[in-house]
Amino acid sequence: MSHDQYENPLISRYASQEMSFIWSPQKKFSTWRKLWIALAESEQELGLSFITDAQIAQMKEHINDIDFEKAADYEKKFRHDVMAHIHTYGDACPEAAGNIHVGTTSCFVTDNADLILLREGLELVRNRLFKVIDGLATFAAKYRDLPCLGFTHMQSAQPTTIGRRACLWAYDLVMDLEELEHRLATLKARSVKGTTGTQASILELFEGDHGKVKELERLVAEKMGFDSTYAVTGQTYSRKIDSQVLDALSGVAQSSHKIATDMRLLAHRREMEEPFGANQVGSSAMPYKRNPMKSERICSLSRFVISMQSSAANTLATQWMERTLDDSANRRLTLPQSFLAIDSILIILQNVTSEAVVYPAMISKHLSEELPFMATENILMAAVAAGGDRQELHESIRQHAQAAGNMMKSEGKPNDLLQRLKDDPGFPKFDIESTLDQSQYIGRSPEQVDEFIADIVNPIRDRYADLDLADEELRV
Repeated sequence: MSHDQYENPLISRYASQEMSFIWSPQKKFSTWRKLWIALAESEQELGLSFITDAQIAQMKEHINDIDFEKAADYEKKFRHDVMAHIHTYGDACPEAAGNIHVGTTSCFVTDNADLILLREGLELVRNRLFKVIDGLATFAAKYRDLPCLGFTHMQSAQPTTIGRRACLWAYDLVMDLEELEHRLATLKARSVKGTTGTQASILELFEGDHGKVKELERLVAEKMGFDSTYAVTGQTYSRKIDSQVLDALSGVAQSSHKIATDMRLLAHRREMEEPFGANQVGSSAMPYKRNPMKSERICSLSRFVISMQSSAANTLATQWMERTLDDSANRRLTLPQSFLAIDSILIILQNVTSEAVVYPAMISKHLSEELPFMATENILMAAVAAGGDRQELHESIRQHAQAAGNMMKSEGKPNDLLQRLKDDPGFPKFDIESTLDQSQYIGRSPEQVDEFIADIVNPIRDRYADLDLADEELRV
């Protein structure tokens, strides 16, 4: 391994080998060769007799044995990557050399291969995303009725439960899953469209037979696993497709960033914590630290993926007429790296959410500190039932609550609102402690968790019942 050149940390530190392979040169160029075989077979089936069985057989023998050094030499000579690989493949298949790439333009292999890679990448992301949703639902069920302080504006608000908060996280991911599924369902092949999309060369090849041109397009798409093709294209498939795909990946990143940010805030409050290894070091200077480094990494990578979407959008916006080549170098970066980063994010998120540590005592302590304020309406009703005047009691509670709040903020003392009410001679005497049962204040949170899992998550689990995706081990 060389250490004197930059290496992409998405590959060396974060993403899975499976996702790295999808975007590898081996996968890319062997897919080109499969496309050339599909083209030759289809053209032969439609009557081009100069393409022989022997040629196709020889092409099939050399799908994976790619001479990358030779291809690099040819590219240096031709300054054209497709021509370099046509000649490299031809050298390996001398009988077929003259009939590789007949009637097509470079984008036949580049764009169709990219669509195949997008499909496989989306499938892996979809599967990883399901695993996170499934794990979050299991977590939510476990803590469906554990009361915790809710927050609006990052200020204490009406209580919720730990399980219900996990459902909020999961539901964002469910919407992302639906978008990924839609992208996969609507992904098509470019197939054989020609230099500017008009299929003029193919029409010439088949002596003006429009039916054979259409059938060639269908056959090639079918051989590459697509049941439909884009109705019209320029030289390339519309870069709208890339933009839509990176939109979907950006959506996953947005949701992941939100979840990881919440985890970081909860770690600060010591209510929840990401898994922390027995030998893990939180800080080189402060031995006590348990920094939420995995959640921070999710946020860091998520911002990267979100930023990639703007490149796809701008590439689409600036494609002139039937195409320009200023998309190529950009796409070599944005497409693979967006998928590698999302793969990394979901691997880490699976680890964080499936092994999150919950501290019920600290959660209850924080809720208890704020609950007297939230219980004031229940206290008021109970005091009225004990014989008090509603309007007078309201004013009394308001004054005591303001005083207790000011004391907490200015003196750092605990919330003593209940004691103030107990000590007030004008306040009716009743079992005021009974108004502080935390479970009284969580509404339908447990039931909403149950319903969310039954109505939303379980149908997804049924769809992916046969999925067998092993948990990926974090490397750092």
